[in-house]
Amino acid sequence: MVMHSNMQILKLWLVHVLLLEMFDLSRSKGLMRKADVGVILDLQTSVGKIYKSCISMAIEDFYSKNSYNTMIVPHFRDSRTDVVAAASAAIDLLKNTQVMAIFGPQRSTQADFVIDICDKVKVPIISPATSPAVSPQESPYFVRSAWSSASQAEAISAIVNKFNWREIVLIYEDSNFGSGLVPFLTKNLLESNALVSNITVISPSTGNDRMLEQLYELKKMQTRVFVVHMLPSLASLFFKKAKEAGMMKEGYVWIVSDVLTSLLDSVDPETIEAMQGVVGVKAYIPRSNELNNFIRRWKKRFHKENPEMETTELNVFGLWAYDSIIALAQAVERAGATSPNFKKVANRGNLTDLEAIGTSNTGPSLVRFIRNFTSKGLSGDFIISNGELQPSAFEIMNVIGRGGNRVGFWTQKYGFSMKPKGNDPNQNLGAIVWPGQTSKVPKGWEVSANANKLRVGVPIRTRTSELINVEIDNKTNHVNATGFCIDVFEEVMSSMPYPVQFDYIPFDNSDGISTGYHYDDLIHQLSLKKYDAVVADVTMSATRSQEVDFTIPYIDSGVSTVVLIEDNKNAWIFMKPLTVGLWLTIGAFFLFTGFVVWALEHRVNEEFRGPPLQQFGMIFWFSFSTLVYAHKEKVKSNLSRFVVIVWLFVVLVLTSSYTASLASMLTVQQLDPTDIRDLTKKGEYVGYKESHFVREYLDSTKSDKSKFRIYSSFEEYDEALSKGSGKGGVGAIADNVPSIRLFVSQYCHKYTVIGTYRKSGFGFAFQKGSPLAPDASRAIMKVRENGKMEEISRKWFGEEGCSSRNGTAVASKSLNLDHFKGLFVISGISSLSALAISLFTFFYKNRHVLASHVSFKRKLSDLAGAFDCERDEKSSSSSSKETRTVFEEIVAAENPAITILCDEEGMFSPSIELVVTRA
Repeated sequence: MVMHSNMQILKLWLVHVLLLEMFDLSRSKGLMRKADVGVILDLQTSVGKIYKSCISMAIEDFYSKNSYNTMIVPHFRDSRTDVVAAASAAIDLLKNTQVMAIFGPQRSTQADFVIDICDKVKVPIISPATSPAVSPQESPYFVRSAWSSASQAEAISAIVNKFNWREIVLIYEDSNFGSGLVPFLTKNLLESNALVSNITVISPSTGNDRMLEQLYELKKMQTRVFVVHMLPSLASLFFKKAKEAGMMKEGYVWIVSDVLTSLLDSVDPETIEAMQGVVGVKAYIPRSNELNNFIRRWKKRFHKENPEMETTELNVFGLWAYDSIIALAQAVERAGATSPNFKKVANRGNLTDLEAIGTSNTGPSLVRFIRNFTSKGLSGDFIISNGELQPSAFEIMNVIGRGGNRVGFWTQKYGFSMKPKGNDPNQNLGAIVWPGQTSKVPKGWEVSANANKLRVGVPIRTRTSELINVEIDNKTNHVNATGFCIDVFEEVMSSMPYPVQFDYIPFDNSDGISTGYHYDDLIHQLSLKKYDAVVADVTMSATRSQEVDFTIPYIDSGVSTVVLIEDNKNAWIFMKPLTVGLWLTIGAFFLFTGFVVWALEHRVNEEFRGPPLQQFGMIFWFSFSTLVYAHKEKVKSNLSRFVVIVWLFVVLVLTSSYTASLASMLTVQQLDPTDIRDLTKKGEYVGYKESHFVREYLDSTKSDKSKFRIYSSFEEYDEALSKGSGKGGVGAIADNVPSIRLFVSQYCHKYTVIGTYRKSGFGFAFQKGSPLAPDASRAIMKVRENGKMEEISRKWFGEEGCSSRNGTAVASKSLNLDHFKGLFVISGISSLSALAISLFTFFYKNRHVLASHVSFKRKLSDLAGAFDCERDEKSSSSSSKETRTVFEEIVAAENPAITILCDEEGMFSPSIELVVTRA
């Protein structure tokens, strides 16, 4: 029975398997719903053939792995690289085949037309069109299955920035594909402090001669960095002609976009030979076992189908096509196929072919699944977000030998590195071979033999001839420019890393009247492209920098005020260093300190005793003698020593400050304060040389404008300052710092600078975006470091000894009590504390006097007598008896009838009466 039961189970299992096989067979024979998909490609090109083979293999691989309810059926159409043919193919697929979706066309110009058609009938279109001008944001049924050209703009800008190139020329194909990169690349270059100085458009129909003409025009330019954005067919001819024009040699830089770099395998060997040294970017595809297996299978199939194309290699566009079809197949399975596929429009008269198609029933649901899709494909992380395939890492390629050689990677997150996901803080790249077979990084800019010389504008009429002086030979019209600014400019140009040729061009009005006096007009000529650079004593400012690019300052600038140095012959000038209040305070503290020391020493030091007049003189003598440290009296009390030490410190500070202030007053003319506004308030006139910058500063002080006087030369400065404000001159001169330095150096030891308002400095001006500005800034730093700037300064400004001494002197002010308030507080507290301690000790010893029942007047008399009689125990205990005996003997000798009675310690006491016995 058990065996029979097992046989029944086996039979049922075999029937079940047979039914499943029959069901799968029926599905394979056509019971699966068909999903028609149109494919529009340029099938006569190698890229189109790669697309076709990858799409066919993607469909086969997808449906061979699992069972699905739907199956994509591709309908290939050849667009023949023509826009109209691509549009016609799309209408045919929609009208006659009623496809659910369209893959292609592969060119941006073709896709632009087909996208509008698909939007109209609500059919998804998946295209590898890379131009940013074709945007999924504007077309809800468009899905980009390749990286947008805009994504490479940041990578190209990073290459330009890494090698410190400041200007490039953009050359692109005259099509939607070519123009789409321009705004993105321009924006990213500006963020990298670089500039697109020229844009050249090459038409696909351009002949050989016209292309050579355009290349020769580019060759005349000073910029040597070129970014090329073309499809391989046009780029192949372009680089051959560039080599013919002599532009593929050392000194040139060529950077190509990702489409050309990715399709290098499709160009001919002659083009590769012409492109030696070119650098390019392309999408990075990580290697995997699955990818390697696919490449082997693809090569067998492709060469079997296209035996005439033996050297063709699989590129990233073919892999993206493979992953795109896999994504479409999954989306079709999820959306399902419906019948009929299109909803026809009700008959409303004569309709066009497009209107007669109607709208797709499955398109709206299908496009939702494909516009946001994520998977792990052959090309790596295949992520479509909002209809756009998201970029990841770029490879940096260098054309060497027979093709491209990888020299590194670039990612938005990490920048350059030698690994695709490596964080390299040094932003390293491998060795690059540049055009001309050199490893030396090109400068990116050089003076061409065919280029015009640099036009350097110089003012004829200047504020200071020593800074810049321009003379014109009437016979030869030769411009002779001299001065500090000219010497610095020529030294900077000779220090540039490349030769710079230039001519000085004087700045005149059209009527021949020089207006170099107005430097704003001179600067404006740069924005009008009349000059390439301006050399003058031009002060940099925020307003001027909006029109031009300045170098870093080669000399500090600003406005300085200069005054006459006079010998002050005031008989009472020795009193001026200190104010009256401070003099009185010092005198009071001298007397107070002398009194405190006398009070502390009177009972213990014989030198502080004697007749009242002598003691009063001692108070004055001791305190004032400390001023010159001439006191000879020795203090014995520790409290006295403490007071004297503190007071001597105060005296030291006071005498040092007094000496410094008096020395300054004897040297510098007393125009106090040094502010322009305060000078004019005091009735002083201020002279200046007409200058927009100086006048702007004087106006900002809000001074009385009637107090300003204009002068035009150093001789007039000297005459006006010598006269002074009272005799028709001025009390001070205001001018820019370099001019004041020259003036003071010419009149050494006669004038001094009493105040400086600092500004940014003098700088050389160049046209906005000129690559010379940053290079000249680096050259200025080099000139400063190698000592050349110091030599030029000595030549025109003289030795530093005179100008630096006068340039730093300032007018002194009288010192007041506020400057030393802290010192007097310390001295006062120290003296009062010592006096308080001494009095407390005295009153404590004589507390019996205070406790007696005599009158207050008698107590004061007794305390005074005790103060005059008392000696400190430590100094007088051993000699008290001796002193008493001597005193009694003296009194007895004078008058034997008088007897002096003191207590045992030699002190007066109210309990012991003075007995006077008269004979």
